[in-house]
Amino acid sequence: KAESEEGSDPAKRYTQICNMAAPPCPPWCSGQPWISELFSGTYFPKGPLGFYSTVVEVAGQAGPFVVGVSVAAPVAVPGGGLRVSSPTMMIKEASLRGDPDLRGELAFLAKGCDFVLPSRFKKRLKSFQQQQVQAKPEKKPGTPPPAPALAPTTPTPPPRSPSPPPAPVIVTPPPPPAINIPRFYYPRGLPAMGPAPGHDAAIAAIEAAYTEFEEEKADIYEMGKIAKACGCPLYWKGPMFYTAGGERTGFVSVHSFVATWRKLLHSCHDDASKFISLLAKPSCNYLEQEDFIPLMQDIVDTHPGLTFLKDAPEFHSRYITTVIQRIFYVVNRSWTGRMTMMELRRSNFLQTLALLEEEDDINQITDYFSYEHFYVIYCKFWELDTDHDLYIDPKDLARYNEHTSSNRIIERLFSGAVTRGNAVQREGRMSYAEFVWFLMSEEDKKNPTSIEYWYRCMDVDGDGVLSMFELEYFYEEQCERMERMGIEPLPFQDLLCQMLDLVKPESSGKITLGDLKRCRMAHIFFDTFFNLEKYLDHEQRDPFAVQKDIDSEGPEPSDWDKYASEEYEILVAEENANEQLHEGSFDDDYESEELQVSGEIGNKMEKLVISDLSA
Repeated sequence: KAESEEGSDPAKRYTQICNMAAPPCPPWCSGQPWISELFSGTYFPKGPLGFYSTVVEVAGQAGPFVVGVSVAAPVAVPGGGLRVSSPTMMIKEASLRGDPDLRGELAFLAKGCDFVLPSRFKKRLKSFQQQQVQAKPEKKPGTPPPAPALAPTTPTPPPRSPSPPPAPVIVTPPPPPAINIPRFYYPRGLPAMGPAPGHDAAIAAIEAAYTEFEEEKADIYEMGKIAKACGCPLYWKGPMFYTAGGERTGFVSVHSFVATWRKLLHSCHDDASKFISLLAKPSCNYLEQEDFIPLMQDIVDTHPGLTFLKDAPEFHSRYITTVIQRIFYVVNRSWTGRMTMMELRRSNFLQTLALLEEEDDINQITDYFSYEHFYVIYCKFWELDTDHDLYIDPKDLARYNEHTSSNRIIERLFSGAVTRGNAVQREGRMSYAEFVWFLMSEEDKKNPTSIEYWYRCMDVDGDGVLSMFELEYFYEEQCERMERMGIEPLPFQDLLCQMLDLVKPESSGKITLGDLKRCRMAHIFFDTFFNLEKYLDHEQRDPFAVQKDIDSEGPEPSDWDKYASEEYEILVAEENANEQLHEGSFDDDYESEELQVSGEIGNKMEKLVISDLSA
């Protein structure tokens, strides 16, 4: 920056400023790495003077440089100022940004901080271009030589607008190599390695078994040998018979069964998928309750422990219904009414079905098939169903176990919370099949299905959690019933503290289904809110005994097995007493030879069942 006096000669001012040292950078350009300023044709009245004009245009940080430089003596103008003439040299080079020295000179020119002669500028530019030519890689053999450099020409005037930046080259990285993830999901079982290993041997065994039958045709009773030849449990014979078309003709030929079994072997690779394919409807990969009827009917007809039912066909459907409901109660964990292959694999049903072949006494198989359990369930339902139409209403259900269940929980049972279809809500009736679920849930509240059953009933608003308001709603009736019995109830706030300590929920203020399953004390929790008799029993029981039952890990019978065994003994004793009163005095009964059947009654109580259910 140079100062001059008012009215001095412009030429003298020009010579004076040229001999001065480089002025400092103006404040307006401080910290600006890229400057675009046009000095050509600019007036400088009475202040800092410019001795040259420079045009620096930068298109983005990655764009080319377009530089125009002109050096000329200023011309005096009216008013005491100087005017710099238009540029006389223009250089356009896209690679100028690579030379830091040249960029520095251009920056100084733009800022007005230095004065560079044209010859010095040209010399610097020429040396930079030579370095660029030497740095270029040599051409491969066979390529044409580069065109000779053109002679330097007169620089053209600078363009009025900056050159557009070249399109950025986006280098897409190559895709990563494909990772070969082996198949891990086999809904129909993991197939064995190799081309159908063992299939031919299985088909040969089936054909050999058929040679024992007349005309190589087998009925449903002879299908047991075919099932064993296939390597399946004996009581798969019923589903095999019906799948191969035996229901239409009464028999299954060797060709028909071999074609059916070969197709099954190619599509199903484990017992669960084979079992569902045999029983399910066409194009279905799940089982519904009616799909089990052919299997159960064959068991009723052929199992040695159920031969007495041949004389009472009216009870076939009752027993079959009970067993099917028990199967779905345990296996169908999704509550959909459709048993999937995954649910079947996770259960013990196929293993239990295979045990029927080895055990002649069906009552020894307490899971699903026990006739004693059926006897207890049906007798309890028969006591409540006063009109014997196989339906009970809320008043009938309230009489169960001498009104131990609260009215509010009974209302929830008939609200459709745990039943399928609209018959319960519309007609207010519960069928025998639904009563099976109720009784098993009531007498064994430790079972996972039972916990889900009662949790659905207590979740009044259906939001998936039990709030403190819902707990208070059910406990209010318990308090009223205890007051009528002369028992002082525990205040709800104190009871709530006990229940929260019992369950230990993860979230304060609400209890989830997972909390109840995890605490292993769900039976005490549920009985507290809607079963008064069992609640009082828990209150009077030694807490150390309760903890001992929880900590025990041995294979103990379930609460349902204990209940069914005790109730069966009570029912048998009542039946014996009724028969003895009907026949005569006790003394006559012991002396009579006609009634010396105590051993038969002890081993087979099925005859008593028939007489009791037909009464």
